[in-house]
Amino acid sequence: MDILEAKELVIRAGKELLKAGIIVRTWGNISCRISDTQFVITPSGLAYEDLTPEQIVLVNIEDCSYEGDIKPSSEKGIHAAAYKLRPDANFVIHTHQMQASVIGALGFDINYVAPKSAEIVGKDVPLASYGLPGTGKLREGVIAAIKRTDSKAILMAHHGALCVGADYDEAFKVATELELICEDCLKRKYNDLTGKVAETVGEIADFIGDKLASAKTASCPKVDVCDSERDGSVLNISSVDGDGKIVRIDIKTGELVAGDCYPNSAELHRAIYKKREDINYIKHNTSPEVMAMSRKGKKMKPLLDDFAQLVGVTVKHAFYNPNNTLKTSKKVAKALKGRNAVLLDGNGALCVAGSEYDAVAVDMVMEKGCKTQVGADLFGTGKPINPIETHLMRFIYLKKYSKKASK
Repeated sequence: MDILEAKELVIRAGKELLKAGIIVRTWGNISCRISDTQFVITPSGLAYEDLTPEQIVLVNIEDCSYEGDIKPSSEKGIHAAAYKLRPDANFVIHTHQMQASVIGALGFDINYVAPKSAEIVGKDVPLASYGLPGTGKLREGVIAAIKRTDSKAILMAHHGALCVGADYDEAFKVATELELICEDCLKRKYNDLTGKVAETVGEIADFIGDKLASAKTASCPKVDVCDSERDGSVLNISSVDGDGKIVRIDIKTGELVAGDCYPNSAELHRAIYKKREDINYIKHNTSPEVMAMSRKGKKMKPLLDDFAQLVGVTVKHAFYNPNNTLKTSKKVAKALKGRNAVLLDGNGALCVAGSEYDAVAVDMVMEKGCKTQVGADLFGTGKPINPIETHLMRFIYLKKYSKKASK
């Protein structure tokens, strides 16, 4: 394939995958083979929406070498391995897609694939053993998984998935179908345990939340679900499910600056802004998966790489009482130390960041992490990532990658 044509196809694929929700932000990577010896791949840490052909990097399959100042994706090695081992593969998509990430963290291959899906992906989906992002260990795990199957999709433990195709269209279909396969895996396990059919994964989360809820979280008062942003010395807060009206509150004094109501979570948001000057945005997530984890009343440990990177090496839980805001709001703010999320007992989670862009990302990854924990609780399997590795990933992300990704 002509190199410019391949680069433009990779750029188009990135935009289409973003639109479909299979890839978000700069997570994942895309490549296209141009010959038996070379492929082009997305660069490291640059947004897909703004990529130009000059930023798509030409890489040699044999040794992953490249020319120029723009670095290719750190996962170029798994793309090279796919092209070496699959001569019929001409397009590779590595994703952190939702359902595949969930199943990939649970520690097993998918050995049953419905006939319709098997026509697209294959009769099974193997799991590649874990390795830190961009490492030889991760690459070797993917190579071993590819060698033991003819499937067009590979689950990557605690990380995501690798999807290959003869061209972009086939690789895209594989990635899309993989989500359905993984969702079906969750639903079949739920049916085995309950005898019921789940229409949505949210129903499974509700089941786990009911099953594992603690007595303490069951009696927690309801917290008003609000998002907020820092605006100088004032915080702007509004109900997530309301009419969009904004209430302005002085961060230092707590006095109402504008608006005609005072959400019972306002003091909680105010305490966080006072405690953490690096936080400018707070999002309150009450998805079924996050609610299930908040009802457990237990600390979360990362089952996913991106959770460790964006959210924290652990996520603590804390009790907030709207009737005793002074003491309990401080405890919640304290639980956020060194982290970007906190579980509110029985009331979902607060996701925080310095920019709106990052707050949205933390919110998304927190929800994915909770969905993964729901899967682990459903199957009774899935071990958290080694604490040393989670600390390393968190450190590298905060010191290097997050700054590049937000530019």
